[in-house]
Amino acid sequence: SLTMANRTDPAAKSIRGTNPQNLVEKILRSKIYQNTYWKEQCFGLTAETLVDKAMELDHLGGTYGGNRKPTPFMCLVMKMLQIQPEKEIVIEFIKNDDYKYVRILGAFYLRLTGSDTDVYHYLEPLYNDYRKLRRKLADG
Repeated sequence: SLTMANRTDPAAKSIRGTNPQNLVEKILRSKIYQNTYWKEQCFGLTAETLVDKAMELDHLGGTYGGNRKPTPFMCLVMKMLQIQPEKEIVIEFIKNDDYKYVRILGAFYLRLTGSDTDVYHYLEPLYNDYRKLRRKLADG
């Protein structure tokens, strides 16, 4: 059922004292749950299949357009919060040299959920990655 699809994995640990999905603001959360990409592309994704989806990304961003649609990037961030992949998997994302949007997805997720030490340790080296990223702005 759809509500099941939007529920956090029962095994998920609370992050900063809250359901991990609550790290995404309520209004954006509901927009994500209503989004076609979320319903069609993110349903049933696992930590393993999520990387394949992430490899298809060609931009990042939050929301865009008149009705503030969430980007696929934001939907995948939400999916990661939902399934909470093992730290090792997140680190694999961050170490991915071939797909910069896989890397940025891992980095964004770690920044949201990681400890200060992890953030410093794993994200600091990314300052040396000068590749350009395409970002979808609010006006599309």
